[in-house]
Amino acid sequence: MQATVHSSISELDAAAWNSLNRTNNPFLRHEFLLALETQACIGGETGWRPAIVSLHDNSGLAAAAPAYVKGHSYGEFVFDFAWAQAYARVGLPYYPKLVVGIPFTPATGARLLLRDPADGQLRSQLIDELQQAARTRGWSSIHALFANETDHDALRSAGWLSRRDVQFHWHNRGYRSFDDYLATFTADKRKKAKRERRRVAEDGIEFVTLMGPSIDPAVLDAVYALHRQTFLRHGHEPYLTREFFRTIAAVVGEQFMLKLAHLRGRLVAAAVFFWHAEALYGRYWGAMEEFHSLHFETCYHQGIEFCIEHGIQRFEPGTQGEHKISRGFEPNLTRSGHWIADERFRNAIADYLQREGTHIDAYAAAVRAHVPYRDARGAARLALPPE
Repeated sequence: MQATVHSSISELDAAAWNSLNRTNNPFLRHEFLLALETQACIGGETGWRPAIVSLHDNSGLAAAAPAYVKGHSYGEFVFDFAWAQAYARVGLPYYPKLVVGIPFTPATGARLLLRDPADGQLRSQLIDELQQAARTRGWSSIHALFANETDHDALRSAGWLSRRDVQFHWHNRGYRSFDDYLATFTADKRKKAKRERRRVAEDGIEFVTLMGPSIDPAVLDAVYALHRQTFLRHGHEPYLTREFFRTIAAVVGEQFMLKLAHLRGRLVAAAVFFWHAEALYGRYWGAMEEFHSLHFETCYHQGIEFCIEHGIQRFEPGTQGEHKISRGFEPNLTRSGHWIADERFRNAIADYLQREGTHIDAYAAAVRAHVPYRDARGAARLALPPE
């Protein structure tokens, strides 16, 4: 078995890489990762440098991990700025570090890609190679962000620290229609949701769904401008470039979806989604002007309706946002694994994560009490036991 650290995803055959992406997760596709590189979202002076770890044997690509050397902690959504400050206070460098995950994408998925997902020995070997790469190159730490349960458990077994956080996800429990879904709400929450949808319709706003290569470049440019406007309101440029939007719509096909809100034929708002058979991912949104409940309809209700129509089981609309709870999204724990080279800092961070985890669990339990359903058995089934 030969281990290699690649400075670009282009060094790996696209078909071989995609064969490891068993669920056809759009963010793990070779085309998505290559577009990040070629359209200047990462690389250069961005602070994201590809360092993709692969294992090859006589049959070809056996395992790989999407990994990036980081010179800062932006665009990760698992915040370790305080760790970097602690290193600086004692005169030690925290950067560069290695992130195993998808740039700018807080969505749970595989982080250790294997030819045979049941091969625990191969998974352990890939973890060993990640650690060896960090040791030989002087990286302070490795951070596997938003790892699925299988990878997270393997990392913990290898001695990595576990960190958890809360996102709000929607789960499809076999709803036949949006009205069937709303019928599970308490009366007051159901009335509120219907009123939100009615107000958008009464404003005369209509929705159009577009997917993949059929999207006109002019439409993509308009959606990008709305998306950029949202970022600028928060004081910084977006992570993704206009060219990335054009490229990704062409290369991932119908896994790239736009929900466009029109008023008398004029584009007034848009939301960007990615999806596959298992999940819908809400990523970006923008609006030209304010309309009552338009954000909730465009980003949440339209996505839920899409999941019901296509039998998709999970909708991840992104990070944060307690306002999602009243729209039927429930608290879910996300996981990340952290390997810390310096034993002293490893012990200190382990103590911090234990205390942080207690607060996370308490927060998730408190929020779960406010889901809009007539009974909360669904939320209870989703609860993960504290570690």
